[in-house]
Amino acid sequence: MDVTIAQIEAASRAALTAHGAGDWQAAEVARAVARAEETGNVICGLYYLESYCTQLASGRVKGDIEPKVTAPRPGAIAVDAKFGFAQPAFARGLPQAVAAAQKLGVATLSVGHAHTCTSVGFFTEQIAAQGLIGIGMTNASAIVSGPGGKTPILGTNPIAFTIPGAAGDVPRMHADFSTAAVALGKITMAKAAGEAIPLGWAVDRDGKPTTDPAAALGGSLVSAAEYKGWALGLLVEIMAAGLTGSVNSLDVKGLKLPDGPPHGLGQVYILVDPAAHSAAFADRFDRLAKAVASDPGVRIPGNPRRKLQSVAVEPDFWVKIEGLAEGPS
Repeated sequence: MDVTIAQIEAASRAALTAHGAGDWQAAEVARAVARAEETGNVICGLYYLESYCTQLASGRVKGDIEPKVTAPRPGAIAVDAKFGFAQPAFARGLPQAVAAAQKLGVATLSVGHAHTCTSVGFFTEQIAAQGLIGIGMTNASAIVSGPGGKTPILGTNPIAFTIPGAAGDVPRMHADFSTAAVALGKITMAKAAGEAIPLGWAVDRDGKPTTDPAAALGGSLVSAAEYKGWALGLLVEIMAAGLTGSVNSLDVKGLKLPDGPPHGLGQVYILVDPAAHSAAFADRFDRLAKAVASDPGVRIPGNPRRKLQSVAVEPDFWVKIEGLAEGPS
């Protein structure tokens, strides 16, 4: 059945508030769920909603917390999510971070002790909407082993960046990707569907490459591009955990487990005002864009970006989603 993006946002908000989230906090998370579905990012959309609700009910995430925003330095805005959702914490810190970047040329926005933020690109898009380059990253529960290894040490540790267009225009470039070879959700979805996974996604508990999603979940994912992805994942870990005082991926249990300690993860965003650095920014991007466009079949990431009005949802799954609005069973 087709479900509109507006219906998804409304149903998500109703489900979250029914399970204990505050109204404005639920609105921010529901907006993120809807945006993920709107762009075809199913791993970060309704796929996560039931676990959000279960974890609200168990207390693993605090849904009515008011985040605390501080400015340790003029260009460093820090938000303590207090073990609540990442989306409302970001929303509280963004205006101050944007103002700092516009004044200083560069600023950082860090969010500590937060629930998983799922799509980092959801946040960098908002930075770019203010005319700023947005770069973001976060860590996650340990599921990635190093090249040649078998012990999960890092999360999928995604990174995203969005390059703004002209005022009021769509972003000129947008990328949002895991530093692992694949998002963990694709493994779990393959297992649920009884499908094999491609070689190069994961290894089993003995460190041997596998096409069995169950063996992969019992083993570990591998980094994208081997040592290059591993190095980038380590950088994300150091930034996300170290600059926010949040936990390492090693200390976070499965993100969708119903109960247990809060995630306590960190996110770091870098906001850059192009106008503060060079009047040639737009010209240099145009030069690059023309070169890309001259090669058939090649495009700049995120351009054009998919924007769906509705998505196909299994009827039984949608009944479950609507049922979440009735609160904990």
